[in-house]
Amino acid sequence: MEKKRKKDKQDDILNAGIGGASYETVQKYGNAVKEHLVAYSGTDNERGEQLTKSLKSIYEQKINDKYAFSIRQQKAGWAAEVKDTANTNAENIISGKGIKKIRYDDLPNTSANHPLFDHVEIDSEGNIIAGSGSQMKFIGASESDPTGAGNAERALKKIQTKHQKYADNDVKIEVPKDEYQQMIDKADAEISALQKQLGKVNANGNTEAAAKIENKIDNLNRQKENLRPSKTTRKESLEAVDGPEISTIKSVAGISHKAGIETAGNAAMIGGSVSLVRNIVDVCKGEISADEAAVNVVKDTAQSAAVGYGTGFIGSVIKGAMQNSASEYTIALAKTNVAGTIAAATVSVAKTMVKYFSGEIDGTQCLEDLGEQGTGMIASSMFAVVGQAAIPIPVLGAAVGSMVGYALSSAAYGTLMTSLKEAKIAREERIVIEKACDEHIKMIREYRAEMNAIIEKYLSDTRETFEESFSGIKDALAIGDVDLLIESANNITDSLGGNKPFDDMDDFINKMRRGETFAF
Repeated sequence: MEKKRKKDKQDDILNAGIGGASYETVQKYGNAVKEHLVAYSGTDNERGEQLTKSLKSIYEQKINDKYAFSIRQQKAGWAAEVKDTANTNAENIISGKGIKKIRYDDLPNTSANHPLFDHVEIDSEGNIIAGSGSQMKFIGASESDPTGAGNAERALKKIQTKHQKYADNDVKIEVPKDEYQQMIDKADAEISALQKQLGKVNANGNTEAAAKIENKIDNLNRQKENLRPSKTTRKESLEAVDGPEISTIKSVAGISHKAGIETAGNAAMIGGSVSLVRNIVDVCKGEISADEAAVNVVKDTAQSAAVGYGTGFIGSVIKGAMQNSASEYTIALAKTNVAGTIAAATVSVAKTMVKYFSGEIDGTQCLEDLGEQGTGMIASSMFAVVGQAAIPIPVLGAAVGSMVGYALSSAAYGTLMTSLKEAKIAREERIVIEKACDEHIKMIREYRAEMNAIIEKYLSDTRETFEESFSGIKDALAIGDVDLLIESANNITDSLGGNKPFDDMDDFINKMRRGETFAF
């Protein structure tokens, strides 16, 4: 029971570390979540801005039942503008672009609709980017076509007949994402048919008719080139009109899922790395078998990945909500790692509550564990004490385990540092690797300190041999000299009266080829 409680505490500390390592991801995806919360409410508390239209305000506008269909379609067009803005800005934040899309009506110091543009893009300084203006057209729906099979064809025809001014001014037109390709295909088919007509007219020598057809082809090509798929489908725009809350929840959940996937991968790397070293040490100490160690590593890695997913998913939602809070204090807190820490703590608290309700622990123990989790999570929210979770070493019989832990942590640290030096990696990935490096540095120091303590207490007569051997192991790992590492390890074996399994790498290879059994 005590061993299990110790393991649970180690897991809680590791969870806190995962929460700390997820900081960049939670911040990034939380910023993206906030875009959809603003789109729903129409209020950006962080910037002190109010949108002229929001999903909520569009929904609350009254409908005349006599014109219900056309009014719903018009509202869907407005909702598409708002939804597309949020989708685009969320994607830009996640990809690291410093560009923001904004409805023209939401620009400061504007009092009327622009004759050509629904949207423009602004840079990080708030300046409108030249040539970024676009028009959004969610048209083509017909009450007599409930399946929407003819939407694309009708939309293309309306653009050709009623919206020529956009082609004349070379304005980009954004259309429903799910109808864009159909409109392109329809335009290509019309161009092909016109080209056949042009061939016949030219053959008859009718230059006036040929000029009109050529003009139609040029105009249709220009309109086709200016079509763009928006970030929103027609179905999504109608969902936003009929149920803005559900529409927003779906968008937030989609972003949070991506955050969870990203943090799950990072957490698996950190948790798996820690578990691997911890379990190999336990094998060397004879506390568990190799098979048990393998199972433990898989379980621990999966558990860390699950915690990472939950931290990324929940953390990004909390961060987005905090960032758009009416409280300036809460907005300021959103820039810290509070969101990730809360998410990580939630996992540990939930685990404790399950134990309480199942009768595994009593009320006193439940409160005690919750108190420890709360203080532990806050204290280690920036991954400061994860190293403690990987050092479950008793006093006697740990010499071999400590040496293995020291060597493995040194090797892992060296590999991680090499990846930092040689690879051009994303900032988020670099931060995770640096966190893992910090963890292995702690483990190296802990194992080294433990080895020194063991040597001081039990192996004082061979202290000099150990110090020289450790120095040799460290140098070997640094320069990649396998023979030096084997020689240094063998010096310790000799001093303790053990049998050297092989003298150097060549000896190892030869014995492997001969199929000999290694004697330890």
